[in-house]
Amino acid sequence: MATEILSGKVHVQTTINGESVDFLAEPRESLLEVLRDHLGLTGAKEGCNNGNCGACNVIMDGRLVNACCVLGVEAADSTIETIEGVASPEGLHPLQQSFLENAALQCGVCTPGFIVSAKALLETNPNPSEYEVRWWLAGNLCRCTGYDKIVKAVLQAAEEMRTEG
Repeated sequence: MATEILSGKVHVQTTINGESVDFLAEPRESLLEVLRDHLGLTGAKEGCNNGNCGACNVIMDGRLVNACCVLGVEAADSTIETIEGVASPEGLHPLQQSFLENAALQCGVCTPGFIVSAKALLETNPNPSEYEVRWWLAGNLCRCTGYDKIVKAVLQAAEEMRTEG
């Protein structure tokens, strides 16, 4: 639910990483700005701020979205998963572990977006081909690692998740 407050800000109620969250946002603020600046969830990164790099990807109501292209007020009554919600108290998600094992990260700016994107892929297709992984991750840019290690990490995680499941 979103209700306007006298200050020009809008009160938004949503669910982020399984927790009920309330925040105030200006109508023009992006979801990325809200996550980082108001809620302290700094895992999603600002890369291009126009939806072309994938560094800010989150899962919103089961769909992969660029948080820089969604208004914070649009998060009302939604369910959002950020990189901070991927791991569990028991440990890293298989994707995170596979990224580490395959050296699929360097500077780390793009890594959260890749992991969230890959998680969204594996939730819809637990057995993707290399082509499908590359196609799905085409909206994510990396300037450090190249893509082969990232694709290998996603395929390895997918296999592990299928055998564990």
